[in-house]
Amino acid sequence: MLHFGTDGVRGVALDELTTELVSDLGRAIARVLQPAAIVVGRDTRQSGPTIEAALIQGITAEGVPVHALGVAPTPAVAFVAERHDWVGVVVTASHNPWQDNGIKVFAAGGTKLTDAQQIEVEREWHAMTSVQSAAPKATVHDSQDLLQAYIDHRVSIVGADRLQGMAVVLDCANGAMSSVAPAVFRAVGADVVVMNDSPSGTNINAECGAASPSGLSSAVRAALQVDVGIAFDGDGDRLIAVDDRGTIVDGDRLIALAATDLADRGLLRNRAVAVTVMTNMGFHKAMDTHEIDVVITPVGDRNILLALEEQDLVLGGEQSGHIVHRAHATTGDGLLAALLLAEFVHRTKRPLSQHADDIMVSYPQVLINVKTTEQVFAPADQFAHEIADAQHVLGKDGRVLVRASGTEPLVRVMVEASSIDLAQQVAAELAAAVIRVCGGDIQVGSL
Repeated sequence: MLHFGTDGVRGVALDELTTELVSDLGRAIARVLQPAAIVVGRDTRQSGPTIEAALIQGITAEGVPVHALGVAPTPAVAFVAERHDWVGVVVTASHNPWQDNGIKVFAAGGTKLTDAQQIEVEREWHAMTSVQSAAPKATVHDSQDLLQAYIDHRVSIVGADRLQGMAVVLDCANGAMSSVAPAVFRAVGADVVVMNDSPSGTNINAECGAASPSGLSSAVRAALQVDVGIAFDGDGDRLIAVDDRGTIVDGDRLIALAATDLADRGLLRNRAVAVTVMTNMGFHKAMDTHEIDVVITPVGDRNILLALEEQDLVLGGEQSGHIVHRAHATTGDGLLAALLLAEFVHRTKRPLSQHADDIMVSYPQVLINVKTTEQVFAPADQFAHEIADAQHVLGKDGRVLVRASGTEPLVRVMVEASSIDLAQQVAAELAAAVIRVCGGDIQVGSL
């Protein structure tokens, strides 16, 4: 049986994530959350229409009407849910390959589910039987027109034609942003070149987008003059940028730039920003220089959003490019973050490369995934002695993070150090210690 992870449910489409399971999950969502309606969207995976149909079948069997957006970015579904006080559900596996699919759920109003809501939905889901509810099926509305309201709102944040003369390259990952992002950037006046905007059902995230921005980097380098390059992931809730030189600008730098800009303009509420434990040490040093407080959370945008709510903050995000501008949205939105970044570069009349170079110095970071023979639940405690020894070797210019995956038997070892060689050495030693005790081996491609 599948379980909710840090951002919904995921599995191999139509194999692990079967239509029966999805239909039951739809019923569970409707029963537990009891919304007036549910808005549903999906990304561009081949399995999307089939899984969407099963989801809608389950929801309507419980008597809850559905507003179907069709292909739509995750933040667009959250936006519609916020505007109409509906529950939102997205059929997507985010940055995963096309063979996977998943379900993301937003509570009424477009916010992430609370822990209590998620637990209750999962409990109801796992207790489901094949007996359908006796309630009559509710109406399914073709609501693709609601997507335009999201587009119009994002344009209004920057202003129509405000970015005239700005050259932008968009890598849409052959995903849900393929038509939306180019339309928005053109509406704000940018000169737009688009790549990877032809979804086939099997090319989403395939060597493109935020998970593989090297193609975008090459395209920017090859162009005569580009101000900003933006790579989205498959469902559009995160981004990675490329500067005018073709250099990749990750989430840490993008958040640092946004935080200092908002602070300079008196818009960074409580002069603080929320980031996860994975955020580079260089970010923390930069925020200290600018006298901006940093709230640190566990990995996952749900934890970022919780920190924003509890601390009354307007900005947070992850190194991977999930960035939440809470003054404008209820969740991470790659398009919104891209627009605000482009507006910042245009307004300041300085190249993104200069901003990115000046804002922080990143420490070399090495991440090794150890695939263990069985699930490990508290590796930081289990390997406390080895971690302490590693931290002693690194000194004040390095740090160690050892954590377990919440969804599979993986131990993630992350080391930052003053040099890449030292980071690799210490990370390899910690990974070897995990393998000695827990078995398994290093996952291919994790170095």
